Amino acid sequence: MDSVSTAILLLLLALVCLFLTLSSRVKGQLPPGPRPLPLLGNLLQLHSQDMLTSLTKLSKEYGPVYTVHLGPRRVVVLSGYQAVKEALVDQGEEFSGRGDYPVFFNFTKGNGIAFSNGDRWKVLRRFSVQILRNFGMGKRSIEERILEEGNFLLAELRKTEGEPFDPTFVLSRSVSNIICSVLFGSRFDYNDERLLTIIRLINDNFQIMSSPWGEMYNLFPSLLGWIPGPHRRLFQNFGCMKDLIALIVRDHQASLDPTSPRDFIDCFLTKMAQEKQDPLSHFHMDTLLMTTHNLLFGGTETVGTTLRHAFLALMKYPKVQARVQDEIDHVVGRARLPALEDRAAMPYTDAVIHEVQRFADVIPMNLPHRVIRDTAFRGFLLPKGTDVITLLNTVHYDPSQFRKPQEFNPEHFLDASQSFKKSPAFMPFSAGRRLCLGESLARMELFLYLTAVLQSFSLQPLGAPEDIDLSPLSSGLGNLPRPFQLCLRAR
Repeated sequence: MDSVSTAILLLLLALVCLFLTLSSRVKGQLPPGPRPLPLLGNLLQLHSQDMLTSLTKLSKEYGPVYTVHLGPRRVVVLSGYQAVKEALVDQGEEFSGRGDYPVFFNFTKGNGIAFSNGDRWKVLRRFSVQILRNFGMGKRSIEERILEEGNFLLAELRKTEGEPFDPTFVLSRSVSNIICSVLFGSRFDYNDERLLTIIRLINDNFQIMSSPWGEMYNLFPSLLGWIPGPHRRLFQNFGCMKDLIALIVRDHQASLDPTSPRDFIDCFLTKMAQEKQDPLSHFHMDTLLMTTHNLLFGGTETVGTTLRHAFLALMKYPKVQARVQDEIDHVVGRARLPALEDRAAMPYTDAVIHEVQRFADVIPMNLPHRVIRDTAFRGFLLPKGTDVITLLNTVHYDPSQFRKPQEFNPEHFLDASQSFKKSPAFMPFSAGRRLCLGESLARMELFLYLTAVLQSFSLQPLGAPEDIDLSPLSSGLGNLPRPFQLCLRAR
């Protein structure tokens, strides 16, 4: 072996020793976990095809709080209702940072409301909450938009005339139109090329991010950046979406009246103009584009995916579907569409929707959090900047909170008198400081859409109900339902 090779070998050995020394030093403060390999981390204990199952399995070995290395990145994992609640709710401020998520960071560079941190995040969230409220979020005015859009959806569904069809696209177009009307000032016609492009890009990216390719990119972003695969399409899609939003923003700039804002974009542009001379302002064009994208993505995919899960569950359990329809007929009748004020008188329907969200668990691993200061937690010390994964799946399937968590059972949300019963372990929108901005809108949409469809139609599977598979197609960023078709029988 020549001297150069010897020197390289000694250098590599030194780096390995340094890595192990630093790793063991940090572990003295962090929770225990599997011993990582240099660079690879705990890759041997993790399976990118099913990261959720791998992390849940490790929690059974190391407890509800443990440390794992996703490639070279060290994170703390929290499992079960009690641990997640203590972090996100009881110590919400300390855990309020947004952790690293390479798939999104490659696009956002830490910008926008969902993936920013510090003062930028606080300012953007406060501004966005106020503007969304001004444009009806959680109010009667947004309910009227949803009811209007529900009528358009029902018209599209009638066109199926009882023939088999895949509901994915029609649901996505309708749901997306609600957040589009808030962001852009008006809904799109269902054949508008802009809406079709938005749906295609968002659906495609959600599928890739929920696939093994998306998980592998999050483990080794530098390496995967050089390897061909579907993950490369992620960033092409992100770029196309950014360009589409930029075109809409330019149209807004040309017709902006600061005294009469039409939508979220107008309000943001006005704020940009007001703070143009402030070097510390967080209101810039790229921030507008990223924040609009974050809201559009979140307001389109999760509700549409949840409705598809609901359709599958209601077809698999026709008695549940029939009981919801009986409650709709009794409380609402057929002369008008269901309204939000009906929900209080429809405990079974409310319980079914909550059980769909719990059972489907659309975002099973949550978006990563980060501690914003050195944080004492359950006898450990998490250094400032430590990324934290909160396994919402283990919250929604915690046997201490739900009697039979592996079963789809609306009784999880009903008390002995069949009144609706809340559960503190219901966290489909996360919890604490990073609670989903659109929670109130999503809850309204799920109730109004599902009751409107079931008031007019019965959902019919193409095969036997007992053969319907409710297990997800993939579990990465999201739990995607398996592709299916159904028939709608007019009631």
